[in-house]
Amino acid sequence: MDDLNELYQDIILEHHKRPRNFRALPQPTHRAAGHNPLCGDEVEVYLAVCDGRIEEVAFQGQGCAISRASASLMTEALAGKRIDEARKVFAEVKDTLSGDAPEAGMDEIGELAALQGVRRFPARVKCATLPWHAFEAALEGTKRVSTEGWGDLSRFGAAEI
Repeated sequence: MDDLNELYQDIILEHHKRPRNFRALPQPTHRAAGHNPLCGDEVEVYLAVCDGRIEEVAFQGQGCAISRASASLMTEALAGKRIDEARKVFAEVKDTLSGDAPEAGMDEIGELAALQGVRRFPARVKCATLPWHAFEAALEGTKRVSTEGWGDLSRFGAAEI
């Protein structure tokens, strides 16, 4: 299991150092910002959606390695997905981070499996989920989300966030 944890850490560090899709989209159809006032993470998510499909997803911002890596992993996981598929991926990520779902392997959820280690550190769950909540806010037409008031996310459900 140590080799697997090391692989997951390497993936997080790689996405932090060289984030994928780290840019603003010139003409996004959807956009929202997210902020975590406890640690200072800030992210802006840009979507280009056409006919119910996410053609492009990108982000900009600053934050800790977990937040930035999560945003990068998110952009790769959601590009090309239909909106309903993307929301399902977000639900799976939330369940995984909260511990409500069993750990999944790379063969099941790809590099998103690297985020599973965060659930051992409940205070960092907000860092990992911030870009995903900004993504959801963009879809809903909300311009800004904040982790303030989310409470303890070590075991969260949709009604709490």
